Amino acid sequence: MSSATVVTPRNRPLYKLLYVQVLSAIVLGALVGWLLPDVAKNEWIKAMGDGFVRLIKMVIAPIIFCTVVSGIAHIDDAKKVGRVGIKALVYFEIVSTFALILGLLVANIVRPGAGLGAAGSSAEKVAGFARQAAGQKSVDFVLHIIPDSVVGAFAAGDILQVLLFSILFGFALMALGERGHTLRALIDDIAHGVFGVIAIVMRAAPIGAFGAMAFTVGSFGAGALLNLLGLIATFYFTAALFIFVVLGAIARVVGFSVFRFLAYIKEELLIVLGTSSSESVLPLIMEKMERLGCSKSVVGLVVPTGYSFNLDGTNIYMTLATLFIAQALGVNLTFGEQMTILIVAMLTSKGASGVTGAGFITLAATLAAVRPELVPGMAIVLGIDKFMSECRALTNLVGNGIACAVVSWWEGELDRDKLKAGLSRTIDPTDIEAAVTTD
Repeated sequence: MSSATVVTPRNRPLYKLLYVQVLSAIVLGALVGWLLPDVAKNEWIKAMGDGFVRLIKMVIAPIIFCTVVSGIAHIDDAKKVGRVGIKALVYFEIVSTFALILGLLVANIVRPGAGLGAAGSSAEKVAGFARQAAGQKSVDFVLHIIPDSVVGAFAAGDILQVLLFSILFGFALMALGERGHTLRALIDDIAHGVFGVIAIVMRAAPIGAFGAMAFTVGSFGAGALLNLLGLIATFYFTAALFIFVVLGAIARVVGFSVFRFLAYIKEELLIVLGTSSSESVLPLIMEKMERLGCSKSVVGLVVPTGYSFNLDGTNIYMTLATLFIAQALGVNLTFGEQMTILIVAMLTSKGASGVTGAGFITLAATLAAVRPELVPGMAIVLGIDKFMSECRALTNLVGNGIACAVVSWWEGELDRDKLKAGLSRTIDPTDIEAAVTTD
């Protein structure tokens, strides 16, 4: 007779836990970047971080396609998809407004840019971002959602384009009824296979985190953090305030603690911290939200959509950085102009997904729309933008996770037993399925 022993994180050695490996890699990378900057700036060190992010990005499109199509195809009522989408968008807009207002309030109270001046700015580098921002129009953003071809959308890895096709394909498959059973089963099996690829790729997370952190510190130097420490500290404080107060209150209404939720996704947070990309954990956060009790259909719609429409960290950055630049240049913005910033940032931030330097580009779009003379002042924050991108990505990730739980709760499809069980223990994301050994 054989017996089975389930290997859990509680009885596994610490060095085998992914989050411990990633945290150690981040610390080691920072030390190498500080003590050996010439080594850290080597292109192969940079390739470690870039390569890991690319490994994750290569499976994002198929994961979104399989998850969304499967979620919609298994729904009997087409009205539910539209209902979930509308609820998600309403929630996104309400919470995004809170994030924008919080950034404005903190910037007006703390005034981190007062007396700084524009020394050390680099107008040449900013010009490129400003030119990209000038071409960003609302109609272009809407048309960009529609891909020229389905293959092109998957090849480019454009989340919104893949999402649009996935929704349409899911509806078509749902309309087939029983005739689509075989295809639905095939898509479900493909999803399991892709998640298996993710489990393999995640073993390289410590290498990616080390390379990304070492190159960043080695390139910018520890002194770069001191130049504009006030803005960095203010931004991190504001983001923390938003997570623990605003999102914390929302989580409490739903029935869970934001602190327990942060502990539940700590591995993903550390990976984002090392890679500065919330996209690097998109498949993982979708898997974890399902295990936390959120329905598959809600996860498949809310999380990918949130990556483009629920950018809480980016929203905070937009208003805070805009006022910081104005203060640094000695420009006093009236209350009306600040309200205009809020409205414009609400629109421009929606195009911040999947674009290189997206936070900077959307910041340029906001400044150009409100006070064009402020655009050259973007050079002030160019040097430290990299150090704030981690915080933007972390805040965006937490916000999307909680948004998924809220919409599931709103739909009456949040499994309370799974929620309680998931938040009461620590789970290693490499344990997609419990490891079982028999003797």
